[in-house]
Amino acid sequence: MNISLDALQVIDTIARKGSFAAAANALFRVPSAITYNVRKLEEDLGVKIFDRNGHKATLTPAGEELLAQGRTLLQAASELERRVKRLANGVETELNLCMGDAIAYQSIWNLVDQFYQLNLGTRIKISQEVYGGVWDSLIFGRSDIVIGAPGDCPMSSGINSKSMGILNFVFAVHPQHPLAQLPEPLKNLDIVQYRSIVAADSSRTLVPLTSGVVSGQDVLTVPTLAHKLQAQIAGLGVGYLPEHLAREAVQKGQLIIKQVAEPKPDTAMYIGWNAQAEGQAHRWWLQKLQQTNFLS
Repeated sequence: MNISLDALQVIDTIARKGSFAAAANALFRVPSAITYNVRKLEEDLGVKIFDRNGHKATLTPAGEELLAQGRTLLQAASELERRVKRLANGVETELNLCMGDAIAYQSIWNLVDQFYQLNLGTRIKISQEVYGGVWDSLIFGRSDIVIGAPGDCPMSSGINSKSMGILNFVFAVHPQHPLAQLPEPLKNLDIVQYRSIVAADSSRTLVPLTSGVVSGQDVLTVPTLAHKLQAQIAGLGVGYLPEHLAREAVQKGQLIIKQVAEPKPDTAMYIGWNAQAEGQAHRWWLQKLQQTNFLS
């Protein structure tokens, strides 16, 4: 390969400083060394990089293209160097957080802002899974920490978990839905006659789960609880929603809550993480997550 990172750095410095002499001074090199670097690269590539007429070094069209692409490589190389150093110092280069779709997202953004203020340089990736898909992402390595995983962790070695509270469910229907007019508590014989809206379990390997559906009931399956909420507001069906997700729609009169004879049990929610992870970013997030309320 004829193009080295050192040569690209020289080209970049000349372009920014405006002359070979100024670049030599900035790079703590003698001017002849800078001239040699440029001539050698021009010979190797068979193109002219700088127009040397006049006092200022001006890039040729070929030189401009080389610099534009070269700066991307220089930036990538610099970031790679920083990431390697961070890893050697016990700081992860990337941390994958997976949030269950029943979680109140507002709480995560403040933590992300606090984390960035630490200037650790760790890249944060936030994903979302539904129902058992949260545990699935942790067990099969797609995430480092999960927030809002429902129910106890499926049997798996190397996974730790801690309770983050109880998720309360309400049975919600559109105000004009036939079930809205029936006396409470609603019986399963009443509910089964009408379509249920269900958020699909996003598990890829674990067996997908569902709950809150009466046997024999028609089902409309949607991607997430947010879609389920909107479908119920649209009057397309009925079903259980986390109380905190349904609250605003109930206050606006878009949904009403009905008592049922056989309610869906409340669900214990967990934070889960890889027990082998010991990086600084991982430790910081675990501490903060255990101090944050995501269920209100």
